[in-house]
Amino acid sequence: MDGGPDRLPLRPDMALGLWTSWMEANAGAVRDWGGAGRPWWQVSPDDLTGAMLEAGTRQLNDALAKDPVLRSIDSLWNANPFRTIVPVDWAEVARALRTVWVLSLSRPDRTVRKAADVQAAVWTSAMEAWNDAGRRWWGMAEGKAADGAKAGPAPDGDKRFAAPEWHTNPAYRTLKEMYRLASDWLLEQGERADGLDDAERQRLTFHLRQFVDAMSPTLLLFSNPAALRRVLETGGVSLADGARNLLLDLREGRLSMVDATAFEPGRNLATTPGKVVHRNRLIELIQYQPAGGAVHAVPLLIMPPWINKYYILDLQPKNSMVRHLVEQGFTVFVISWKNPDASMDGVGFEDYMDLGPLAAADVVRDITGAKSINVMGYCIGGTLLAITLAWLAAKRDARFNAATFMVSLQDFSHVGDTAVFLGEPTVDFIEQQMMERGYLDSREMSNMFTLLRSNDLIWSNVVNNYLMGNKAPAFDLLYWNSDGTRMARAAHSWYLRNTYVETT
Repeated sequence: MDGGPDRLPLRPDMALGLWTSWMEANAGAVRDWGGAGRPWWQVSPDDLTGAMLEAGTRQLNDALAKDPVLRSIDSLWNANPFRTIVPVDWAEVARALRTVWVLSLSRPDRTVRKAADVQAAVWTSAMEAWNDAGRRWWGMAEGKAADGAKAGPAPDGDKRFAAPEWHTNPAYRTLKEMYRLASDWLLEQGERADGLDDAERQRLTFHLRQFVDAMSPTLLLFSNPAALRRVLETGGVSLADGARNLLLDLREGRLSMVDATAFEPGRNLATTPGKVVHRNRLIELIQYQPAGGAVHAVPLLIMPPWINKYYILDLQPKNSMVRHLVEQGFTVFVISWKNPDASMDGVGFEDYMDLGPLAAADVVRDITGAKSINVMGYCIGGTLLAITLAWLAAKRDARFNAATFMVSLQDFSHVGDTAVFLGEPTVDFIEQQMMERGYLDSREMSNMFTLLRSNDLIWSNVVNNYLMGNKAPAFDLLYWNSDGTRMARAAHSWYLRNTYVETT
């Protein structure tokens, strides 16, 4: 992370400190209003901005003069056990924060103006929150916060701030708005950064967003009203349960997202009756017979992704598409991909075509006597199907009739935030890992998809499991998502380079 001879090196702990100085100063002001300090009506905008300037100046001067470790911030953050079980790339976060810092120093006029605007917005929001609370206290007309709290658990649409205290308690409401204003400011710096191409700006904004999500006040016990209420309701039992959940996850080296004991394939998942009718070194082909009534002449072949297990379309009976199809008279075949190990290092993408859809289609036609069959591709199985159909079209092979695609990416020119993980340097690193193992571990891919929805898949579980002391939810789709598989090195390398790298 060395910035070169003309730049100050910025370590992750320094970046965290520079950010938190602003939050810490203003949070302290909010605490003083409701505690032993001055009442809120005696606090002036100068007090608020002065605290910020004092903290920020002290932080910046220390960094420039001594390059300190920022001991208090560093100690707190390094003691945070989430670092070992949450797959956030803190080195990239620090790089993004340093970029924003350097760019802000290069445009001091714009930075000062924007800082003044943010502080004015914080002050306005704080006064509105406390005035609103005062009106309700004196029995006057209810303000916006109370109206919003009545409308639903999360009137502003952000599930993190669903507790009513975030909208009715002036201290919590001010803290929430302060966090949002600071977050919006930081993300705006990334989006407006000069001298960056689109890919660099996307990477910068993505990691800044990961950081502001990780800094939410809802992730700390003493600034999460729902968690504090839970402590009082349970007499402290929730704290013990949360600590126990955390210790279990630390021992397993992962964040629990689902209750793994609630489901089991064959018991309450993948229960539609079927049998394996073909097996080769890459697949098993499962046949499901129509469940009575008229039978359709054309069978259906389903190709699920090989990055997860086959039963995505056969979860519980109430939400099983396979069960629904057989009840409608369809003869359904589903491919179950083998979970690769090091011995399958050389299995290539062409093998997935030959031993997957092409071999399966021959077996389906032999069993049913159909000249052509319908086919469905799900996720990366759909991408494989599209490539196979193009190859068959060039050979004028009409073995497939109608083709259906479900959540299948085929245009790789715009892949959203996924591109952050799949640039040339990252793919090189992935290939080096696969050369050592002979495959890509399922956790590597799972971490990428988890970070794409970090608030839903990471931080909501941190609050639920550790702060609230609850068990991970019993959710069949999340169970399937956690039941990942490895990927063969040669096939995955070809896929990455010929889709994401060459077309983005």
